This record gives sequence, C-alpha cells and structure tokens, in this order.
Amino acid sequence: MNVIAALLESRTGQQIDASRAWRIETALKPVLRARGIETLDGLVARILDGRAPELAEEVVDALLNQESSFFRDTQVVEMVADAAARFGRDNPGRRVRLWSAGCSTGQEPLSLAMLFSEQAGYEASSRPEIVATDVSDAALARAREGRYSQFEIQRGLPVRRMMQWFERDGADWVARPELVRQVQFRRQNLVGDPPPVGRFDIVLCRNVLLYLAAGMRRQIFDTFAQVIRPGGLLVLGAGETVIGQTDAFRPSPAFRGLYEATGRVAESVPLARAG
Repeated sequence: MNVIAALLESRTGQQIDASRAWRIETALKPVLRARGIETLDGLVARILDGRAPELAEEVVDALLNQESSFFRDTQVVEMVADAAARFGRDNPGRRVRLWSAGCSTGQEPLSLAMLFSEQAGYEASSRPEIVATDVSDAALARAREGRYSQFEIQRGLPVRRMMQWFERDGADWVARPELVRQVQFRRQNLVGDPPPVGRFDIVLCRNVLLYLAAGMRRQIFDTFAQVIRPGGLLVLGAGETVIGQTDAFRPSPAFRGLYEATGRVAESVPLARAG
C-alpha cells in the first residue's frame, strides 16, 4: 500500500490518508483483472521490476478521483459565467480567458461552453476562451470525445440542454463537435508542469487541492497568482479556501464564494517535478 500511495503522491501530489487505504484496493481491482495479477503485492512487484513502465501510469490513473458532473454546483457555474460577461464588458476588444484546472472528463468546461453559447451578445469569435487541463490522459481522451453514459448525462444536465448539445450513440451520449471545439483540452500536471501560456481572467480548480499537502497547495496558489490577472477570480470547491494559506487572493466582494487576485505575486518557486 505504501509504495502505491507514494507513487500517486510523487506523480500528482495527491495523498491518500491511512484511514482511506481501502480505496486503493477498490480502485485497482480493474487493473488487477486486466493485467491478470492476483494481489496488490504482485502489482507492486510488477511496477518495481520496471518491465512494464506504462503500468505505473495505469495505476495512478485508476487512483485519481475523477468525480465530476455537468453544472456541478449550478449557482457557482452561473456566477462564473456572469463574471466572465462582466470582464468582457469592462475590457472591450480583449477576449476573456478561463482555465479549468483538473477538468477530469470535461463536464465543467463543457457546461461553461454551453452557457457562453446560450448567452446573448456573444459572437462565436468573441466567446470566452476555455483552456481545460488534467493530469489523466484517459480522462482527457473521454473529454475530447465528449462521450458520456446515460448516468453521467443525467447528472446535472437539463433535458433541454441534453437534446440541444448531445446526440445519442448506442448506450452513450456524445457532445456535438461545435461544443467540444469551444474547449482546448490539454494534459497538464499541476504539481510538475508549467501552467498554460498567457494570463487568465478566471481559474477554476475545484475539489483538487483538498487532496494535496499544505506546502503543495501554497505552491499551486503561487502559480495561479502568476497567471491570473489582478482582479481576476479563482474558483475553488466548497470545502477549499485560500484563507490562511496565501496572500495572493482574498474573498471577492462582488462574487460570493469566489476569490479575487490581489496582485501580490510571490517570487516564482519551481514546483516539484513529477516523477
């Protein structure tokens, strides 16, 4: 168990508390079956012998929490869309940019793309630019395809939007190409990779940092502070906060529950390199 937990932390910064060690065995059962390995000890031995380097990536992928849904915390998603519209009005001629960090299988950025497409006043070329990143190649492959099960499509997605933006394909629903094209999906490890190029008006990183050690969270806050424009917004999960962890952000007076960049950017500290 310790070897596998250490592998996850070295690759992604995410930690599995000892009280949740049961999750390792549950999450890795599909990998064991697919590889014909009977026990976790056998899996660890296979990883350590180095003859199947891709196996470590499979294990990390299986352990990542990819919980997501369309319009998750609807009020927050709609507030982000309102904030993007305000940034657009306040900065005519400049395209608003958003970064969805830890986007999982793509429901968050696609939800935003739907809202921007439905809002009046946006031409296709002036809609906010959405960059969505995740550490998981498997999750990104699904996001780029825009393919979801019946269960996933029903979680938070109203029937009207489902019929407007998705098409049935067997047991699955597939997002229309014009929706997926509004999002730039890229692989990026918050722990070890540089952030996407350019400055952003809004960064969403919901329910990712709560799995990281405090020191790693502070480093990532520093990274966000360097790419968010002063006055821009950071969106965290309901159980996450910047308070007591960084001076680069403060509660937004205009958008309750979101955090505003103060413009105090710490000296650049290289993030720990992923293994």
